[in-house]
Amino acid sequence: QVHLVESGGGLVQSGGSLRLSCAASGRTFSNYVMAWFRQAPGKEREFVARITWSGGNTYYADSMKGRFSISRDILKNTVYLQMNSLKPEDTAVYYCAAHSPYWQTPLTSGEYEYWGQGTQVTVSS
Repeated sequence: QVHLVESGGGLVQSGGSLRLSCAASGRTFSNYVMAWFRQAPGKEREFVARITWSGGNTYYADSMKGRFSISRDILKNTVYLQMNSLKPEDTAVYYCAAHSPYWQTPLTSGEYEYWGQGTQVTVSS
């Protein structure tokens, strides 16, 4: 069973940075794509970025390009989301997700089988 645990959320001022972590366990992830989603109050869950575990190929939502960066550390079985120049509208619960096989390159939350519990990010103005 895949187990994903997010950490690193918190309160930050507008313009600040945070790095989220997603510790993955339960199986070998070489055939997986890992992603970050976020959900603000009253809104649908929104795709942020994804990365293939083996090749490290990345893809971002247009609104995140240039400010957010997704990466992974294979030895630590951890996926990261570096968030810079944060804005109040980035306030949301951020979720880590996993899908196999990686070549299906999913973008919607319904396509991901495994989810973490989420970590709250709050950006103050």
